[in-house]
Amino acid sequence: MTRKSPNPARRRPIVGVPCDVKMLGPHPFHAVGEKYIAAVDGGADCQPVLLPVPRAPLDAGADLEEIFALCDGIFLTGSHSNVHPELYGGAHPREGVLLDRQRDALTLDLIRACVARAVPLFCVCRGFQELNVAFGGTLHQHIHEEPGEQGFAPRLDHREGKDDPLEIQYGPAHEVTLVAGGVFEGLLGAAKIEVNSLHGQGIAKLAPGLTVEGRAPDGTIEAVRVTGAKGFALGVQWHPEWRYWENPVSQKLFRAFGDAVREAAANNKSTQESKVSHGDGRGEDGDGRQHGRSGKVA
Repeated sequence: MTRKSPNPARRRPIVGVPCDVKMLGPHPFHAVGEKYIAAVDGGADCQPVLLPVPRAPLDAGADLEEIFALCDGIFLTGSHSNVHPELYGGAHPREGVLLDRQRDALTLDLIRACVARAVPLFCVCRGFQELNVAFGGTLHQHIHEEPGEQGFAPRLDHREGKDDPLEIQYGPAHEVTLVAGGVFEGLLGAAKIEVNSLHGQGIAKLAPGLTVEGRAPDGTIEAVRVTGAKGFALGVQWHPEWRYWENPVSQKLFRAFGDAVREAAANNKSTQESKVSHGDGRGEDGDGRQHGRSGKVA
C-alpha cells in the first residue's frame, strides 16, 4: 500500500463515516474499523472524518445540515450489527442478533438526504442493506435459510467461517455477474468479478428507488445504484475495503468514489465563492470576517 505525501497547499475533500455504537465493558463507544478508514484515506484519497451517532432523536434538519456543511461525501461501512427489522416490517430478531438503533437513526435519514442533495454516497455490507431499507426495501435476516432465487443456482451460504484466518474469510468467495451496460460494468471494465462474502443478511425485496447492477450465482443482489441519482450513489454487499490496494476492482471503486467526492467538493467551493462575491456569504460580517457558532467574530 502506498501513501501519498501530504501537500499543505492541497485540502483533500472530507468523507463522513458514520460510527457504530459498541459496548466495551459497561461503556458505549463510537467506532469505525480501521480498514474502512484506510480505504477512504488511501483508496479514495479523501480525508475520513468519523461521525458519532446521536443519542437523542435526530433533528433531520439541523443535524444533517451540520454534517453536509462539513462533509463532501459519505461512506457507509459494514458492521457486526444489523438494521433493526422493525424498520422494514421484518420479524422480531432472534436472540443474540446484534442491533444498533443509534446508527439506524442516523444513516437512513442521511442516505435519503445524500441522494436528494447529490452528495456522493458509497455503501458496503450493512451500509448496502441500509440503502435498501432507506428507500423502502426489505431484508432476509438469515439469507442462507431462504430458498434459492428462481432461475439461478442453489442458494449459497454467504457467511464467512468464523474460525478461518482473515485471509480466508476475506478471500474470493464467488462471482458477481454485472448488468450489461450498467454503471458497474462501465466503472470496472468487466462483465464478471470475484468478490468476498461475509454476510448473513441480504436484500429480499428490492427498494423501488434502486436498480440491480450485479448478482451472485444464486441470484443474491450484490450491487445496486440509486435509480436516477444526480450524484454517485452506489452500494455493494461485499467488502471492497479489505486490502483494497491488492484488488483492482476495489481500487477502481474507491477511486471512482474519490473522484466523485472531489468533483462535488469543487462544485461546492465554486458555489460558495460565487455567493461571497455577490455579497451572500452566510455567517460573515461586512468586512468578510467569519463568525463562529456563538455569533462572535472568529
